Amino acid sequence: MKKSFIALLLIVLFFSETGYSQFRKYSNEFLNIGAGARGLAMGNAQVASVNNTTAGYWNPAGLTGVKDNPNASIMHAEYFSGIAKYDYASLALPVQDNKRTLGFSLLRFAVDDIPNTLFLVQPDGSINYNNIQTFSSADYAFLFSFAQNIKSTEKTNISFGANAKVIYRKVGHFATAWGFGIDAGVQAHGEKWRLGLVARDLTSTFNAWSFKFTDKEKEVLYLTNNDIPVKSTEITAPRLVLGGGYDFKLGKSVKLLAEANLDVTFDGKRNTVLSGNTVSADPHVGLEASIKDVFFVRGGITNFQRALADGDTLNQKRVWIYQPSVGAGFRIKNVTLDYAFTNLANQSNPLYTHIISLTVNFKKKEE
Repeated sequence: MKKSFIALLLIVLFFSETGYSQFRKYSNEFLNIGAGARGLAMGNAQVASVNNTTAGYWNPAGLTGVKDNPNASIMHAEYFSGIAKYDYASLALPVQDNKRTLGFSLLRFAVDDIPNTLFLVQPDGSINYNNIQTFSSADYAFLFSFAQNIKSTEKTNISFGANAKVIYRKVGHFATAWGFGIDAGVQAHGEKWRLGLVARDLTSTFNAWSFKFTDKEKEVLYLTNNDIPVKSTEITAPRLVLGGGYDFKLGKSVKLLAEANLDVTFDGKRNTVLSGNTVSADPHVGLEASIKDVFFVRGGITNFQRALADGDTLNQKRVWIYQPSVGAGFRIKNVTLDYAFTNLANQSNPLYTHIISLTVNFKKKEE
């Protein structure tokens, strides 16, 4: 009964919010989770160093790092003990003598088998559990990417990339939304240094919601004093992500990559390290140790926030919390398997999840 009530409450809150909202600070947040166990293990610090098929998500300019052969990646993660599932797949295709790269990415974040308790209580006040049906709430994103080398010399490489993204969101048969947006990014690499800049939702991303209820559902919503939405829109504000990285050589067989990113948002005050009335900034830091380019060990920190201290009964003491992550990977010929162990909230919270991704470099058959 408790779970059914919670499910009904979530449905009501969702529809009441989407019925009124035009501009949302946290619209399309599933697109900010990350892609690939490597990036998630490094605290989402990727815009300067990413150079494989996952660049279609992090920074499309990095797709020019895919040379000669197509590159594909898949990832699966589950959150909240399997309640929410997050899947990602991507493909990168180098064209025109490696000067350009085309990419395609698919993301899905969903909660399946949600109880629909709108008809749990019958008109006479009795409860009928047979009236409970289930539905899914799923968010999809399709990214179409293009990247090109602007300058390439022995010491310096500069590339540019862009995404056209289509967003589809569906909540059972109640609501659907379509959205469209554009991302653009640049990368510059030297012998040891790396720089990256990506503008996400460059022109703002527009989501248009439409709603569909049966007459019986409208009656229940009306009797429970809930507004019945007809249509609504959401606008996702642009954000900039700046990144810098540096390669260190530790002996003959060990290399260390350090990268730091800064997410800059323009949609008002947020609970971040740098927070202003209009502009806020959130840092990400990541490290990757590579042993002979075969074994990898990674770590990162992200999502710095000020929160009330545990055990503070007066709700006055605030402390800094952060979201840590670690991971590892290994490469065998053209196959790379990566693993990440990340926290969903902060360093003292037990909500951790395991993430696994597989990347394959498809070598062409020798003639």
